[in-house]
Amino acid sequence: MKKLLLTLALTALPLPAVADLPPPVTDADYLPVDMEEAKLGQLLFWDPILSGNRNISCGTCHHPRFGTGDGVSLSFGEGGVGLGPERRIDPENAPEQRIPRNAPALFNLGAREFTVMFHDGRLEADPNRPSGLRTPLEDEMVMGFDNVLSAQTMFPVLSSDEMAGHYSENEVAQAVRQGRLTGEGGAWDLIAARVAAIPEYADRFAQIEPDIAAGRAIHFTDISNAIAAFIAHEWRSDTSRFDAALRGTPLTGAAAEGAALFYGPAGCAECHSGPFLTDHAFHAMGDPQIGPGKADRFESHSQDTGRMRVTGRAEDAYAFRTPSLRNVTKTGPWGHAGAISDLRLYLQHHTSGTALSAYDPAQAVFPAGDVPKPDFTLLTDAEETAAIARATRPATPLTEAEVTALLAFLSSLEDQAAINGRFGIPHTVPSGLPVDR
Repeated sequence: MKKLLLTLALTALPLPAVADLPPPVTDADYLPVDMEEAKLGQLLFWDPILSGNRNISCGTCHHPRFGTGDGVSLSFGEGGVGLGPERRIDPENAPEQRIPRNAPALFNLGAREFTVMFHDGRLEADPNRPSGLRTPLEDEMVMGFDNVLSAQTMFPVLSSDEMAGHYSENEVAQAVRQGRLTGEGGAWDLIAARVAAIPEYADRFAQIEPDIAAGRAIHFTDISNAIAAFIAHEWRSDTSRFDAALRGTPLTGAAAEGAALFYGPAGCAECHSGPFLTDHAFHAMGDPQIGPGKADRFESHSQDTGRMRVTGRAEDAYAFRTPSLRNVTKTGPWGHAGAISDLRLYLQHHTSGTALSAYDPAQAVFPAGDVPKPDFTLLTDAEETAAIARATRPATPLTEAEVTALLAFLSSLEDQAAINGRFGIPHTVPSGLPVDR
C-alpha cells in the first residue's frame, strides 16, 4: 500500500519535485554550426567516395533507420552489401572479421560536453596538446580538426574492416598498410583528392572556405569538419518529453515513476547523469563479450579490455564509456558489443549483475551470412569471464514492475525530430555513387 501511495504521489507531482534533475538543454550547450557547411557535410556523410573501395559511406553503419547505428550487434563493413540485419557478405570480397564493437549512436555529439569519443575513449579533447586532441596518433598528424567530433571521422576511413578495405584492393588501403596516413600520397590526401576532383564538392568547399576559393587544396580535415557540422545539426536531440519536463511540463504516470527510480533508489543517475544522461566516464558493467573483440591482429584471442587498452591501467580493465541514453529505445542492440537485443532484458541483466551468468547467445543479432572467426569464443573461457565478473561494479536488483517503470521513463527520452534527422538522406550525392537509403 505504501508503494502504491508513493507511486500515485509521484505521478501527480511535477517531475522536479521527485528528483534532483539536471538543468534544461539550451543553445549554449552546443557548438555553433554553419548551415552551409552542414549541408555539405550531409552529402559527404552519405557519399561512398570516402571509402577505399567506394562502396561504404558513414551512413552505412550510422543510419537513421536504426537509431543512427546499424541495428545489429556487430556488423561487417568492408566486404558487406546492404543495411542492418539484411546486410550480407559480398561473395567476391568476403570480410576478414566482424567490426569488433557495436556501432555507437550519434545523438548530441555536437554538444560541448561530448569531449570523449568511442567505447574506450581513445580519442579525447585535450587543451594541453598542440592539436587539442589526445589520440593514438602523433600531434602533428592530427592538426586542423575543428573539434573532437571532427577528429573521430579519421578512424573509420583508416580501418581496413570498416571503410578502407584490404591491402590489395585500393590505393587508400595500401597507404594505410604502409603507414602513410598524412602528407602527400597519404590515405587522407588520397581521399581528399577524390573529393576535390568532383566539381560540385570543389565549388561547395570554395563557397564556405575563402582560402580554398583562393587556391588552397581541399584537405581531409575540411571534409571531416563538414561531416562534424552535419552530425551536430542533424542529430541534435533536445525536444523529447524529458526535455519538456526539464522545462517545466511534468512527466506523468509510469514515466514519472520511472524517473523517480532512475534518479533515486535504482541509482541509474550515478553514471547516467547530466542533461545528456552520461557522466562521460568509464565503468565495468559486465556486459558479455562477443565477436572478435578490440584486439590487435597478432593477438590469438578475442579479449577486449576496454579502457585499459588506452590507459594501460589495471583498474580500467573491462570498463567502457557510459553511453548517453537519449533515444536509447531506438539504438539497440545494447552494450559495447551489442550482445543483448531486448532492452527489458538488458535492464534486468544490468541491474541484477547477471549479464554474464545468464547470457543467451540468441540475444545477439548478426547480419546475414557468416565470417571466418567465431562469435562466442570468450563466453566459454572461464578465466576471462571470471576476470570480467571481478571487475564489474555492484548492481541494484529491480522488480519487474520497476523495470517496466524505467522503460517508460526511457521512452520519454525519445525525440522524433532527432530520430528522423533534420536534413534527411539525400537522393543523390555528387560522386554519383549509390546512396544507402
